[in-house]
Amino acid sequence: MKFFPFLAFTSSVLFFSYDASANDEKSALIEEGRYLAAASDCAACHSIHGKPEYSGGVSFSLPIGTVHSTNITPDMEHGIGKYSEAEFGKALREGIRRDGATLYPAMPYPSYARLTDHDVHALYAYFHDGVEASSVATPDNGIRWPLSMRWPLTFWRWMFSPAPVKAQAKTLQTFRDPQIARGAYLVEGPAHCGACHSPRGLAMQEKALTAADSEAFLSGGVAVDGWVPTSLRQENRTGLGRWSEEDIVAFLKTGRNMQGESFGAMTSAIVHGTQHLSAADLLAMAKYLRTLQPYDKTQKNWVYDPASTNTLRRADVSARGAKVYIDNCAACHRTDGKGYPAVFPPLAGNPVVMGENPASLVHIIQSGATLPKTKTAPSAFTMPDFMHRLSDQQIADVTTFIRHAWGNNAPAVSREDVVNLKKDMPPRNMVDGEISLN
Repeated sequence: MKFFPFLAFTSSVLFFSYDASANDEKSALIEEGRYLAAASDCAACHSIHGKPEYSGGVSFSLPIGTVHSTNITPDMEHGIGKYSEAEFGKALREGIRRDGATLYPAMPYPSYARLTDHDVHALYAYFHDGVEASSVATPDNGIRWPLSMRWPLTFWRWMFSPAPVKAQAKTLQTFRDPQIARGAYLVEGPAHCGACHSPRGLAMQEKALTAADSEAFLSGGVAVDGWVPTSLRQENRTGLGRWSEEDIVAFLKTGRNMQGESFGAMTSAIVHGTQHLSAADLLAMAKYLRTLQPYDKTQKNWVYDPASTNTLRRADVSARGAKVYIDNCAACHRTDGKGYPAVFPPLAGNPVVMGENPASLVHIIQSGATLPKTKTAPSAFTMPDFMHRLSDQQIADVTTFIRHAWGNNAPAVSREDVVNLKKDMPPRNMVDGEISLN
């Protein structure tokens, strides 16, 4: 008779062990999903400072009007609480909502098509069991009829968004080195870098979704909220041709390195996304980006020219914009244009400075910018705005000086350019000490 209580006790222990093991597996899966959500930069598009995380409402200005991101918390009414895993995966990788309608391609499902089934499973576990439900309703989109009709988007999706099976097979077949293959998966898939850094066609589709498609991939994109994404390929002047793997890793981890600092939407992508990735994954991304040959093969190498430095040090400020630079910029960026990296970025040889489109440089001077702290770089740095201190002509002059000096040799900027760019000037990226996602 004493044997039966022992059996009951043993069964309880076995059941408890099984239950604890299942809970551990579920917790591990949720944490994996949390990591993938960071790699996919979900918070940058679906979270607003001061509101519940992932409750949506971020606005995107598209050629057809304004689109707002949706609530992706597990709320049953306003979120994705009713989505099955299959429906979640279909929305994520194919751009098809639970009701069968096509999502606007502000959602980067052409890139997410590369996500593996396991990664979709982990993301589903995280968003359903690791995120707090929020009953925040998504604002109405600002798109007038007939452009508000979604059925034409079905044809866009058929033409420009790859089927998940084909997208995943292409990624697997392209790279033999497993480390570079991992980097390609992250850059082309979850991180969806091409959504900003690749050029777009007449239908606003990315001209290339992967490195295998075309050398246009990651060769530089159209302006996003006033900021112009640079090339992530190996152009010497306007790309990452002079960046080492260590430079790329540091930039993705902290938003700063010896070559420059982040601004605009890239700062948000780092704060909410890449700073949380492992050292191994960041290195894999860097190694992959270093394999991308230049798209613009006509560029000459940038070589530092000390002529402007020598002129300024002789107190000669006769060059256009030189005096404005000395009075407003030189204290941080120095007369030699080399700055104090990684606190105040260099202007000499900076790809953003030498780009064909001067919008980013003009906007930084106009509205300023703040580089927020990250886990491994706990100091924040702010550049003040000069919009109220300098005239449009002075901003044009100092921008021209910076683009001409130290071997940068980029085209001049006119007052008319500055006036026109002011119309699309992005808001300052700080709200109550935190980075704004708007």
